[in-house]
Amino acid sequence: MTYDKVIPIGCDHAGFELKKVVIDYLQGKGYEIKDFGCYSEESIDYPDFAHPVANMIEENKDMLGILICGSGNGINMTANKHQGIRSALCWKKEIASLARLHNDANIITLPARFIAKEEALEMVECFFTTDFEGGRHANRVSKISC
Repeated sequence: MTYDKVIPIGCDHAGFELKKVVIDYLQGKGYEIKDFGCYSEESIDYPDFAHPVANMIEENKDMLGILICGSGNGINMTANKHQGIRSALCWKKEIASLARLHNDANIITLPARFIAKEEALEMVECFFTTDFEGGRHANRVSKISC
């Protein structure tokens, strides 16, 4: 992994167990985690945890983050309401790679109910080790924000 040593992460109740696995993995690689919650499987509202992660990424342009919820959709939609965020819902390694390579995604969103833990870790590793290709993709990415 090549990015900032601090990684912000957030989840809803459906993503809580997977978040713990991802945190353990990243800490094992020497990364500091800024855990914005949630902290149990008790039902919560995902926007309360997506917004703080998105805010931290917007304030730290070279930082990448992680969001997790049951389907990945709600927490991903919330993060993408922020102008400086390009959150990518990923369900396989190739999607995570292309999200970074072509879209300069700065948050990976994982659908906890639809992927295995091993797949999640492969996607996180791929996301954090893939650089934005730039070139023709830079022009496209610059057109995302209104």
